Amino acid sequence: SRSNDVQKYFTVNQYSNKERGFTPASLRNLIFKAEPRVTYEGEIPGNGLIESGAIIRVGRKVLIDDQKFLEWMRSQKNVVQS
Repeated sequence: SRSNDVQKYFTVNQYSNKERGFTPASLRNLIFKAEPRVTYEGEIPGNGLIESGAIIRVGRKVLIDDQKFLEWMRSQKNVVQS
C-alpha cells in the first residue's frame, strides 16, 4: 500500500511543513530562479534545480523531489549568489 512508502514528491506547502527552514515564499523564489531569465543586466542562468531533477512540473503544479532537492542544496554550499 502507498501509506507504507516514504513520500518522495511534495508540493511547495507540504515541503515547507516538512523542512521548516524553507518558507513557501523562499521555495517559490528558488523555483522561479531555476529558469534562465533575461533582465536589463543581461541573461541570468538558472540555479540548477531543473537540471538536478529536484523540481518536476506537472502542468502548473510544481513538485519537489525530496532527495534530489537536498542533494542540490548540499551542492550549493560553495556557490556564492548575489
